[in-house]
Amino acid sequence: MGDRMTLWFRAGAIAATLLLAPCAALAAAPTPALTADKGDTAWMLTSTILVLLMILPGLALFYGGLVRSKNVLSVLSQVLGITAVAILVWVGWGYSLAFDAGGPYVGGTSKMFLSGITGDTLAATFTAGVGIPELVFVAFQMTFAAITASLVIGALVERVKFSAVLLFSAIWLTIVYAPIAHMVWAADGLIFGWGALDFAGGTVVHINSGIAALVGVFFAGKRIGFLKEMTPPHSLSLTLVGAGLLWVGWFGFNAGSNLEATGGAAIAMINTFVAPAAGVLAWLGAERVVSGKASLLGGASGAIAGLVAITPAAGTSGVIGAAALGAVAGLVCYGFVGSLKNKLKLDDSLDVFGIHGLGGIVGSIGTGIVSAPSLGGFRPADYSMAAQTLIQTEAVLVAILWSAVGSAIAWAIVKYTIGLRVDSDSEREGLDITDHGERAYNF
Repeated sequence: MGDRMTLWFRAGAIAATLLLAPCAALAAAPTPALTADKGDTAWMLTSTILVLLMILPGLALFYGGLVRSKNVLSVLSQVLGITAVAILVWVGWGYSLAFDAGGPYVGGTSKMFLSGITGDTLAATFTAGVGIPELVFVAFQMTFAAITASLVIGALVERVKFSAVLLFSAIWLTIVYAPIAHMVWAADGLIFGWGALDFAGGTVVHINSGIAALVGVFFAGKRIGFLKEMTPPHSLSLTLVGAGLLWVGWFGFNAGSNLEATGGAAIAMINTFVAPAAGVLAWLGAERVVSGKASLLGGASGAIAGLVAITPAAGTSGVIGAAALGAVAGLVCYGFVGSLKNKLKLDDSLDVFGIHGLGGIVGSIGTGIVSAPSLGGFRPADYSMAAQTLIQTEAVLVAILWSAVGSAIAWAIVKYTIGLRVDSDSEREGLDITDHGERAYNF
């Protein structure tokens, strides 16, 4: 009996070994190496440059044209300075905190100062086994960080110190932008794990910058003469040039977020045409009904509102959904900027919260609706509109909360160390002279 049992145990052991051997071999097998795709790499290089075009000169000119002539150089300098700070913060520690493996809220530190990343290191795209140089991905995401920080300052122009802007940007990118980017886009991020959709930055870029701007307004206070003196844009021509460059660059922003030169980029591209077009007409139509005139500034603002709204849904919405999203964002943002902002006595100088914050909220929540296959969206057949919209709403709430608390900390550090505002005499004279010693126009 004992010999028989021994034989059975040996037979069982042999059978188990044979059955488990393939599993063990599979577990021990190395992950297939990525292969760089030249076409995808070329597209991402181009997209990265297009996003930089959005900032310099796009956003700089858009903002510069909207302020008074005595402050135009200060705005251009602030956008330039913030971009420089963002680039250095990103390669120093921002990229690692955003995209290195870490926890649900922030990444690790093993990629600080781009440690271990060379020209041969590859980052995965959405196709198995295919990659692009990780340095290209670093640079692409670096431009996102730069434009997000640059957007914030539009709410506080004409009254804050240049040095304060730079210090805030360095702190804010570290404690607010990088963690939100990790939560939304990193594989181990909290919001990513929920299954929230944010194709190109509705939460990371637009809600984030809009909330940071709103908090900054409360720390900085109102401009001298707000709602008492006229503060018309000094050059709507420059503003339209800037808006046009933003729209062109946004194709890199949205279609580039596909990470590949495939049909996914084509979907994002067509939506980036359609949504802002709907935003333009919605804003102009609302203006015409309310005031009897359709303004150039309104058209440019509507285009930006539409672009903001489609950003999180660019790769998942159908064309009709994109148009609807752009139109709704145009109307919502116009309602706030054209009426509610002044009733609240909110001195958001260039409507960063009114367009980027609110437009980002509309777009991020609306992504759950327009991505549904029943509405022409590009999601699986078993997609649940209600469940996804709930997830989108939860992601928006987390982004708002994190940005509000982190931005308050960053603004408070600046205000109570080096100071945030210029003195009243400098504000009246204009920041071009008092902060930079230059004039934009000598006539």
